Amino acid sequence: MPKLVYYIGVSIDGRIAGPGGEFGFFPQGGEQQSAAYAAWMNERYPETVPTAHRAAAGVADAPNRRFGTVLMGLGTYRLSLADGVTSPYAHLRQYVVSGSLKPDTDPAVTVVPGDPLTLVRELKHAPGAGPDLWLCGGGRLAGSVLPEIDELLIKTYPVVAGAGIPMVDGAFDPTVFDVAERTAFPNGVTLTRLTRRAAESP
Repeated sequence: MPKLVYYIGVSIDGRIAGPGGEFGFFPQGGEQQSAAYAAWMNERYPETVPTAHRAAAGVADAPNRRFGTVLMGLGTYRLSLADGVTSPYAHLRQYVVSGSLKPDTDPAVTVVPGDPLTLVRELKHAPGAGPDLWLCGGGRLAGSVLPEIDELLIKTYPVVAGAGIPMVDGAFDPTVFDVAERTAFPNGVTLTRLTRRAAESP
């Protein structure tokens, strides 16, 4: 069964974007450090590079290594729409959860008007379900599907946002994850992979 993996960049105080959706404040380090960090990430997760940027990132022909499907909330999808891109991850199956987005925005994008939790469960149990599902954002969508998140891939940047969109924005629901791997980069970014802790038997 494929896993639902929340792969996202956050500030030290757990913000994935500023109050207006800003994300340019995440520090990348110097040019050499930034290039080394990007190359490491792109080698391991090439499918998370938007289709329009894959050639520049050197992964134009790279196969999908981890994910076959991407899930987005409207706020995340709007970042692509603002650039005139309606199919940001054409190399993946794309789902956007939104009650206001037109279903015919792009034939390669499936618009789901509601109930993202049911959507995730259906995708996990679909016949011949393929590679893992990438939860791309945003915070409200993550809060809605928290019961089905199996793994976290958190890129923590050395900056305090002070305000903005939280990584998970939902009901109070303490959910324990175990650190499986942690990698620190010279530019100050830390990538932490966490796996959902199995429920203890009563």
